[in-house]
Amino acid sequence: MKHFFLGHIYLELQLNEEGLKIYQHLMDKGFVKSTYIVSQVAMANNNMREVDMAVNAFTELTEMDPYRLENMDYFSNTLYIKEMRADLAHLAHRCCDIDKYREETCVVIGNYYSLRQQHEKAVLYFQRALKLNPQYLSAWTLMGHEFMELKNTTAAIQAYRQAIEINIRDYRAWYGLGQTYEILKMPFYCLYYYRQAQKLRPNDSRMAMALGESYEKLERLQEAKKCFWKAHVVGDMEGMALIKLAKLHERLNEEDQAASAYTEYINEANRMGRREEAKGILKDIQNRRARSEGAYPHPVRMDDSLGSICPDPLNISTRTPSVCLSPVNLKFDIGDD
Repeated sequence: MKHFFLGHIYLELQLNEEGLKIYQHLMDKGFVKSTYIVSQVAMANNNMREVDMAVNAFTELTEMDPYRLENMDYFSNTLYIKEMRADLAHLAHRCCDIDKYREETCVVIGNYYSLRQQHEKAVLYFQRALKLNPQYLSAWTLMGHEFMELKNTTAAIQAYRQAIEINIRDYRAWYGLGQTYEILKMPFYCLYYYRQAQKLRPNDSRMAMALGESYEKLERLQEAKKCFWKAHVVGDMEGMALIKLAKLHERLNEEDQAASAYTEYINEANRMGRREEAKGILKDIQNRRARSEGAYPHPVRMDDSLGSICPDPLNISTRTPSVCLSPVNLKFDIGDD
């Protein structure tokens, strides 16, 4: 039971890799058919943004227990991220057939409508989930996202704050508040909420990037550089950390560091197959260098070694939103897709 407890706490603290090790150990000891452990493995992969592995784990879970509704809301989140509309529609129908008055069912249907860009209907189903369970954290956060899509920032803030009141460790709500205040052009509020999100998810590049961009808007460029470098080190999901870092070094006239960051970005772009993007940056760098030397730009040889620019590319220094609830009628029409 100690291992079960530790695994649960690791996932709660977003220490997902440590949690996966414990669950793998338990599976090796004979719990391979435990639906609880399979669900926890799926949740850990979902938290780590290993979307394909999470989909496989959730699919295995539904095959082991076809009438299970626990964790199906998180399964629907994963299908939403992958934009697997047909699979999400099938899951919504299945959950509705099992029990249409469960909060998980309402969230699954809400995610389906959100994927179809029917945000008003999505809000309605998230509200129904909260009518069934007012402490349902995921529904508050997802409803905040939908209000953001509807450009109702006041209701979004209220939903995110309610989520934080339920669980102060919900990084998604902190991050959502940061995005909301960014839209409202309130950078100091934005900075505070992104800081909280980054503390909860220190190895998530999205949090570091958002924090860095906030520092940059406030002209706190040294802090911004540290954030962009952190985003690169932990694994840049968006692929923009190095280019932003290079531009900051340029603004600060740190030419060697800027060249190093540009070089590493070009190398990564080549490794990821973004060859044309790398060529454009390389040409711009060589033209700038030529202009700074008072000469005409030399012809750019695109097949030259990218490593010649710099020998060491890494040497870089409370209330519920006031929206009316319609009568609970959980029938919905998904259509042909």
